[in-house]
Amino acid sequence: MKLSINKLNKRYSSSKLGLIDFSLEMQNGILGLLGPNGAGKSTLLKMIATVSKPSSGTILLDNQDIVSKPNIMRMQLGFLPQDFGLYPNLNAYEFLKYMAAMKGVGGPNLDKKIDFLLEGLNLIENAKRQIGDYSGGMKQRIGIAQALLNDPKVILFDEPTVGLDPEERVRFRDLISALANDAIVILSSHIVSDIATIADKVAIMKNGRLLTFGNQEEIISTLKGRVYEAIIENEQVAEFKTKNIIISTSRDDGNTKIRFISNEKLVNKLAPTLEDGYLFITKSAGNE
Repeated sequence: MKLSINKLNKRYSSSKLGLIDFSLEMQNGILGLLGPNGAGKSTLLKMIATVSKPSSGTILLDNQDIVSKPNIMRMQLGFLPQDFGLYPNLNAYEFLKYMAAMKGVGGPNLDKKIDFLLEGLNLIENAKRQIGDYSGGMKQRIGIAQALLNDPKVILFDEPTVGLDPEERVRFRDLISALANDAIVILSSHIVSDIATIADKVAIMKNGRLLTFGNQEEIISTLKGRVYEAIIENEQVAEFKTKNIIISTSRDDGNTKIRFISNEKLVNKLAPTLEDGYLFITKSAGNE
């Protein structure tokens, strides 16, 4: 299966653009969509999900235009938006059976499918409790489960790990990794570690534009030999920031430890990470 996005634009008003000339192409696997708040990640996912229409541009699924023929996508889609509706008086089984009916999913294996998802998301012991009594993380996991009910071939997750503890994030990653061979999975997040541990490819966005798209190794390699660490006195930090691209700062025995990027040959060279690449690319775009 192939998803092709070409010169996609979303204009909300004459002065407000949600997406600007966005283009990429991907096949089965996991795409990590990274960007700060307001980058256009949710706007893009809503258009792929056919919830919103682009102002211009095309979205093709196996060379079929889903903007003019949205049911082509909807029949194969699993979608978890940032805000999704739940029925607080239903328990997990009732809610998922209701959502299955809405998606046209049924048959003798439906109960097994629901049990599989609840087990995989660590909800089986609470499956008969009302959803209204669930914690935020548990509600998020129910949202993940409903997105996977119909064995979708295109799966879109918008900030799916919000509210999940570290163990639940691992469970989520294991579940999604098992699906990626047979589906296109797009995972939107501003948490770089979630993307780094699971994504085959990464797209970095800012202000509605695609800044870079490629394998993690390709993005990380651009910073090879350019990431350093220094410990400096606190009063020198402001001046240091004017001369370098800062990745992170932390306290170190009364001083400040700084991870930064430089083109100069310095000591204390570090191995670059995806987070380094993400921050460098987004900050450089901001400087431009």
